[in-house]
Amino acid sequence: MIGEFGVVLVFLLFGGAFILVNMVVGSFLRPTNPTPEKLTTYECGEEPTGGAWVRFNNRYYIVALIFLVFEVEIAAVLPVAVVLRRWTLDPTRDPWIALWEMLLFVGILGLGLVYAWVKGHLDWVRPTPKYGSKT
Repeated sequence: MIGEFGVVLVFLLFGGAFILVNMVVGSFLRPTNPTPEKLTTYECGEEPTGGAWVRFNNRYYIVALIFLVFEVEIAAVLPVAVVLRRWTLDPTRDPWIALWEMLLFVGILGLGLVYAWVKGHLDWVRPTPKYGSKT
């Protein structure tokens, strides 16, 4: 019989295999005939002017990282919740352990969110620091 977390392992293995198979099949099916015109930057039919390297605001990066952390949390919590549901139905196991395990995981991520909030990483408009200041 497969263990409690074996279901999560099988889920991850099948997901990884699905991604790998799609990438390999896609590499065989897509055409590869680059021409100089195809290698240029496409700007909705307009001729590109200037360089493509533009400085973006660093806050996009911070918000994207926070978003990714909570997306991974959802992807990790859902399969574990299914496995732990079976665990709570077993009369020989204590269902409170499963609850505390999930609360600990979500609590640690909540502390990370509070830290980002206190540090001001969630404020979209922040004052620009002056040169030489430590803020």
